Amino acid sequence: MRQVLDEVYRDQDRAPVREIYGRASARTRLTADMLAHLNEIPEGDYTRREMVEEINKVIQRRGEQDSLGLLDVPPRIEAVEDT
Repeated sequence: MRQVLDEVYRDQDRAPVREIYGRASARTRLTADMLAHLNEIPEGDYTRREMVEEINKVIQRRGEQDSLGLLDVPPRIEAVEDT
C-alpha cells in the first residue's frame, strides 16, 4: 500500500480515493482484503496524510492493527512565512 501511495502522491498533493483504489487494484500483490479497506473510506479527495489516517482508522475499526500494523503517518508540513 505504501508503494501505491508513493505513486499516487508523487506528482500531486491531493487525490480521490477512487484513483488510489484504481492504482491499488492494478497491483497484483495487493490482496482483495486490502482493496476492501479502501472501499470503506468515504469518497473525496485526500492528502497523503489524510489518506493514511483514513486507512489506519479502517484497520483499527476492524481490529487488525496487531496483525497488519498501521501505516506511518507522514509529518505535517507547516507553511513558513517570509519575514
